[in-house]
Amino acid sequence: MASATNVLGKEVSRGVVLPEWIDNNAHMNVAYYALAFDLAVDALWDRFGMTTDHVRDANSSTFTLESHVTYRRELRQSEPYLITAQVMAFSEKGIHQFQRMYHVEEHYLAATCEWLHLHVDMKTRRVAPWPASILERIRACAIAQGEVIRPHEAGRKMQLNKPLFDTDGPT
Repeated sequence: MASATNVLGKEVSRGVVLPEWIDNNAHMNVAYYALAFDLAVDALWDRFGMTTDHVRDANSSTFTLESHVTYRRELRQSEPYLITAQVMAFSEKGIHQFQRMYHVEEHYLAATCEWLHLHVDMKTRRVAPWPASILERIRACAIAQGEVIRPHEAGRKMQLNKPLFDTDGPT
């Protein structure tokens, strides 16, 4: 069991696995991992100033370009989890961030989610530069996290070990 000191990233949200999130395998269904991670994105955006009010008043939001979830260990009904985030990279128009989901009491890594988001002008629905205040908060967050080690799961390619068939070539 990992200790609380092994929890990496900045905590952005907490929750409990709800009964309706449980699948036929008696654990949290994949769709609800995605939901929990997405809610954590919203919590991170709130810290950056990308609140519901901001989206409405400034016609400024983000669209997800890509995400990738990895599952490490199952969570079951009523188990508490926390999600952390780290900024991997950012630009004038986008952000690459990484989230980890931990079991609160046992501190094990349950899942990860890597995201690539682009800032969008909602009037034109086109990619646009971040508002200066949002960009500054993203920059401050990236600086405050200090030196970070690239997560093992980041940028991973999906593949089977020793496939019997592979579209990349003969096996």
